[in-house]
Amino acid sequence: MPQLQASQEHPEAPDGGRQYGKFQNEIYMNGVMNNSMPTVTTNPNKLEEQAKQRLSLTSYNYVSGGAGERATMDANRLAFRQWKIIPRMLRDTTHRDLTVEIFGEKHESPVFFAPVGVQTIFHSDREVGVAEIAAEIGVPYIMSSAASSTIEEVAKANGSGRRWYQLYWPHDEEITVSLLRRAKSNGFKVLVVTLDTWALAWRPADLDNAYVPFAKGVGNQVGFSDPVFRRKFKEKHKKEIEEDIMTASVDWEADVFSGKAHTWDQIEHLKKNWDGPIVLKGIQHVEDAQKAVEVGVQGIIISNHGGRQMDGATGSFEVLPEIAEAVGDKITVLFDSGIRTGADIIKALCLGAKGVLIGRPFVYGLGIAGKQGARDVVKGILADLDQSMGLCGIRTIAGCNPSMVRKVRYGGDLKSSL
Repeated sequence: MPQLQASQEHPEAPDGGRQYGKFQNEIYMNGVMNNSMPTVTTNPNKLEEQAKQRLSLTSYNYVSGGAGERATMDANRLAFRQWKIIPRMLRDTTHRDLTVEIFGEKHESPVFFAPVGVQTIFHSDREVGVAEIAAEIGVPYIMSSAASSTIEEVAKANGSGRRWYQLYWPHDEEITVSLLRRAKSNGFKVLVVTLDTWALAWRPADLDNAYVPFAKGVGNQVGFSDPVFRRKFKEKHKKEIEEDIMTASVDWEADVFSGKAHTWDQIEHLKKNWDGPIVLKGIQHVEDAQKAVEVGVQGIIISNHGGRQMDGATGSFEVLPEIAEAVGDKITVLFDSGIRTGADIIKALCLGAKGVLIGRPFVYGLGIAGKQGARDVVKGILADLDQSMGLCGIRTIAGCNPSMVRKVRYGGDLKSSL
């Protein structure tokens, strides 16, 4: 059995990069030397239950729930179980290099914080706290348009960290341009446009409690702080937003979640008003991926919104290989929906993703222990990725390729971190 000593160090990376695997030793040593156990469980199958004990019923239901009977959520996890890693031996993987280059920038790992809204309902640290620790651990933060913090607040908290801006796309073009300008002037480098949420899905966990935080102004801070929306609201109602939060919420949601879909030709307007990469989030069909290439955006995120929008849809991981094969050499392919472990990340990278987004797990950590809980969940996933790469014979992210995985169909693989 390997021995752990107080002086043991995780092997230094040859390029001086972060050694994410050290977090494992930190946990052991805190326990051995200080009798201090992790605040947040390191078991991905117990994380949700731990969060459930800390969150209010409505907050827990909001993050854990999905569309309909949650069949798409189930499909997301089950799809991962159909692929297995094939470990290779006697390879020099003592030093791993997790760095990747995406849109011309070197990132310390292929992991991103997914855009998640209304984080204040999970903990008072909210988005600004998570943006702060994202910079601390070297993971890019993707800010949601449905944030309970403003664009400017998140940028300040994130400091020198990497940050992207996710757009819930208003139909009012003047408001859209204002949001893009604010994001760009505050250091957000990439625009992530969510395509699948122009209307809210049928979500029983929220419906049974008639819970929608936006109706009372929670999660509308990006809109309420926008100068163009504020001007238009005052012109229409002859009062300030703060004088009538309910009406302001109705007006904002009517533009952002209007029930009216956008179309491919409208991408051109975004291209004209955003100086930087544009990524379309919500792609699940090869033809849509090819259309993204055709309209000239720089990236796509294969995603079904974590099963929150369309019940009965295919698991995102199921369609990753065919989409990556069709357009992976023409556009940057990222992956979202269902990532829970380091092994999941390896599988996604092997099948063509250049990076992955982590959503629910960090929110559960936030609910358990605030920003430090969110930090420790993502540090744990990164440590798991680092260690698992070494153990299966992969030294660099480039070593994650199709030869390292195989699709199987085991009847016993019915559930995995659902």
